[in-house]
Amino acid sequence: MRKKIVAGNWKMNMTLDEGQKLTSEIVNMYKDEALEGVIAVLNPPFPHIFPVKKLIGSIPGIAVGAQNCSDKEAGAYTGEVSAKILASFGVQYVILGHSERREYFKETNELLSEKVKQALANGLIPIFCCGESLEIRTAGTHESNVKFQLTQSLFDLSPEDFSKVVIAYEPIWAIGTGKTATADQAQEMHAALRRHIATKYGKEIANETSILYGGSANPGNAKELFSKPDVDGGLIGGASIKSRDFLDIIKSF
Repeated sequence: MRKKIVAGNWKMNMTLDEGQKLTSEIVNMYKDEALEGVIAVLNPPFPHIFPVKKLIGSIPGIAVGAQNCSDKEAGAYTGEVSAKILASFGVQYVILGHSERREYFKETNELLSEKVKQALANGLIPIFCCGESLEIRTAGTHESNVKFQLTQSLFDLSPEDFSKVVIAYEPIWAIGTGKTATADQAQEMHAALRRHIATKYGKEIANETSILYGGSANPGNAKELFSKPDVDGGLIGGASIKSRDFLDIIKSF
């Protein structure tokens, strides 16, 4: 059985007090509503990681993630944070290759390959993002584009290491644009990614790989999205900094 995961990406939002309040609300709702069977991952900005981890404590089913890590193990890299440092704070997941990192910070498939290896070497679970722009979608080359991202960044991993990776498909054209990918479009791409994984690692590993949807999921569309056979959860942006919305998405399975 592959894991069901709802990961909240806070992006560059939340002051300390706001982050503490949000985390407390999510933790209390999660306990009060006796949720189980879905892993909730909170991915705050770096300064929040320690206080968020303290508030979560040892509650099963809720984990802390980071939004990025360095491709280097350690050294004179001012402003960077290594996977080793994150692991020492009890971080369990790390988002890598988010479309905003690719666009604004020019992260390449080759760089992301190194980041994935650093994460795995330090016991972190990468949430590896892939997706296509509106231009690529319109041209009809979206499947080949996203498969290429996986091939370049992940397909040199051993089967054992690959089996630890979570994939997040982001239709970039449906994030903050007012456009919406349908549940059928999400299913189509998730199924294509799973087939592509099978060509390299076999059907067993492909069928056990969690593939999340990262295209503006919200309480209104999550149930339909999560009902699709190859959609195993979501990477949630704006709705993840609203506690009730985030919990309602988790409950959409």
